Amino acid sequence: MSHWAHASAIIDAGASIGDGTRVWHWVHICGGARIGSGCVLGQNVFVANRVVIGDNVRIQNNVSVYDDVTLEDDVFCGPSMVFTNVINPRAHVSRKDEYLKTLVRRGATLGANSTIVCGNTIGEYAFVGAGSVVTRDVPDYALVVGTPARRVGWVCRCGVTLPPAEGKVRCEDCELGYHLQTMRCVPE
Repeated sequence: MSHWAHASAIIDAGASIGDGTRVWHWVHICGGARIGSGCVLGQNVFVANRVVIGDNVRIQNNVSVYDDVTLEDDVFCGPSMVFTNVINPRAHVSRKDEYLKTLVRRGATLGANSTIVCGNTIGEYAFVGAGSVVTRDVPDYALVVGTPARRVGWVCRCGVTLPPAEGKVRCEDCELGYHLQTMRCVPE
């Protein structure tokens, strides 16, 4: 088995793409990119040289994944969401040596039109709501929304919002158990 790419996709020499990955219309993957197995890269996606993408990642249409971004397994990037890689960009000042690393941990969801400012980590199974702007780290299992993004709750691995209580709770959809504290959510 190998990957599949639409005829309009540009895949530079040296790019590594895992088995079963599908690359759709007008995608450009740079030569240093590392993409896992079973991924889907939607229409008009750009993947820079110093990018690592795990297995089973879904990147929807119109997303650019810039240098120094790492997406672990099972990450979902919604349509037109944005990554940055420089805090204070200026057209007349080169800052390529100042890129900040961004890490999106396993199972996280980045909603449509959300923006992830560089230098931050999005925790495991966290959920960034559509249109939110992330300016600091997001804890595991956190549900964040707004500009700037603030935690408004916790989410299960299945994506369902957990009941708003501290202590032990169960997902109403899949029955997974969690222990909720003020600033963290820990699976049983």
